[in-house]
Amino acid sequence: METLMRRLTFLGAGVAGVGACVQSCLYNVDGGHRAVIYDYARGVLPDVKGEGTHFRIPILQRPIIMDVRTRPRNVHASTPSKDLQTVNITLRVLFRPVPEKLPQIYTQIGVNYDDVVLPSYTFELLRAVVAQFDASELISQREIVSQQINELLAKRAEESHLLLDDVSLTHLTFGKEFTHAVELKQVAQQEAERARYVVEKAEQTKQASIISAEGDSEAAEMLSTAFANVGDGLIELRKLEAAEEIADTLGRSPNVTYLPGGQNVLLNVGGR
Repeated sequence: METLMRRLTFLGAGVAGVGACVQSCLYNVDGGHRAVIYDYARGVLPDVKGEGTHFRIPILQRPIIMDVRTRPRNVHASTPSKDLQTVNITLRVLFRPVPEKLPQIYTQIGVNYDDVVLPSYTFELLRAVVAQFDASELISQREIVSQQINELLAKRAEESHLLLDDVSLTHLTFGKEFTHAVELKQVAQQEAERARYVVEKAEQTKQASIISAEGDSEAAEMLSTAFANVGDGLIELRKLEAAEEIADTLGRSPNVTYLPGGQNVLLNVGGR
């Protein structure tokens, strides 16, 4: 019985040892990640391991898990413009590494490549691009500035084996003095627009008065000409037309009574 127990103990220890050995020989790579193998004898191996379970030589090899998903990075910079105005700018970069180049990235930069590479040359490119534009141009030509930064940054990222999915300017402000000057300029422009509107309205009123006066003058001149040509006949015609209009109006009124001329008409007033 004692011998059997001893054999079972040895067997259990052996199974546990084999299990531990198998466990140390396997490693998992989760979704959105890749593995680079560091061999203590040969250094970083050129092969990149994809998602799933893989085999390694215990003690001799060590897997380095690296994220290959698209990630955001915000880079802040305060730099002068072409007209020496302080510009506070924030650039949002969506980046990811080239999976096939992970061994080179790990060898040249390390696992935290986004902390080492992106802030350094992004800040450098921001300073270089912003220095080419005046403060007003940075506002009016924001898309051009963003496109130029995108093109230059994509070239620099390619040298570090990085892919940029999107680059955009999310924040662009200036110093207090320039902001105050812009506000004063906007107020002045609004006042100028208001003054121009008042002037245009006065000019239109003046033109309307002139046109009305010219029309009255032409009408008076036409009447004077007509009187000179026909004498009093036009006046008599206007009198007849007015009398006809008055008679027509009175004829339609029920409160008007016509009395024949030259006849004696007796009216019974008040029942007398």
